[in-house]
Amino acid sequence: MNRRFFLKTSASVLAASLLSQQAYAKKDLLVKYGGSAWLAHYPAYLAMTEGLLAKHQLSQDYQSFGTSSARMSALISGNIDIASTGAVSALALMARGVKHFSIIAIPESFGKVEGIVARPGITSIEQLKGKKIGVTFASSSQLLVLDILAQHGMTPDDVILLNVPAPELPSALKSGQIDASATWTPYFEHTLKQEGATLLADDTQFKLYQSHNVPPGPDVLVVRNSFAKKYPEQLKAYLSAYFEANTLLRETPEKVAEKLSKLTNLSVEEQLSILKGTDWFSLPQQKELLTGKYAEGVQLLADLLVQHKQIDKSPNVKEWIDTSFI
Repeated sequence: MNRRFFLKTSASVLAASLLSQQAYAKKDLLVKYGGSAWLAHYPAYLAMTEGLLAKHQLSQDYQSFGTSSARMSALISGNIDIASTGAVSALALMARGVKHFSIIAIPESFGKVEGIVARPGITSIEQLKGKKIGVTFASSSQLLVLDILAQHGMTPDDVILLNVPAPELPSALKSGQIDASATWTPYFEHTLKQEGATLLADDTQFKLYQSHNVPPGPDVLVVRNSFAKKYPEQLKAYLSAYFEANTLLRETPEKVAEKLSKLTNLSVEEQLSILKGTDWFSLPQQKELLTGKYAEGVQLLADLLVQHKQIDKSPNVKEWIDTSFI
């Protein structure tokens, strides 16, 4: 065989093989996502179940975590690639100087799906003095409690704060083990449904919500930096699919409510109420959210966490924000 022809043919075969391998790798790139039944994970869940990721030649391993802190631990250890997380857990890691992740998007803003619910007979914040409040420590709900108490001239010493995992709060309130519960959806709705329960405050009363539309635990979409560096184009594609799902949540909530009920175990009516009570942001909004007033609010949130002794120091949040994928 002519040596030049052999080399040319071999090179062509090798090039075709490499292209085939690259296409195969792209088609089968599995994104490991950290989620739960909380509303911030609806876009990732729908992007997966509605085939939006598949259109971008991506697939997703949807892993559930009970808390944002557990989710962030999995992210920085490399067990997951992308996650939506309450900003409180992210800020706690920032305060320690952890640089393994970046904030790449803001999925939504909520105000009425997290709050303080009291048992029958308690109808005001002032009546909580000396009472037991169940709340998951180091969470957005704990910050809400601290802020609401301060607004009413009270301190944590005026109440008994008990650290209770969010899934256990509805039963703890119902059985009388606690006098009030502070938690988020879907457990928030489960406490509200209890006979005689009273809503004392929700996130719309949080001071940064009133000034910056930022709740006590704003959700941020984060990525492990090593994953972003290795797969920048796939990450952009992931965000495209993610915000296509946000469009469904914003524009056609009736069509997706039943599908999401399989994730949350809420009734379709409850699910629809949550969808309509949430501001689902779009991809074109992201640049402004990540660099404007909303980001300023997240920085003020970090300062507030220091004030309430939840973290030791306030990080410079913008050092963790990366807008290059939008």
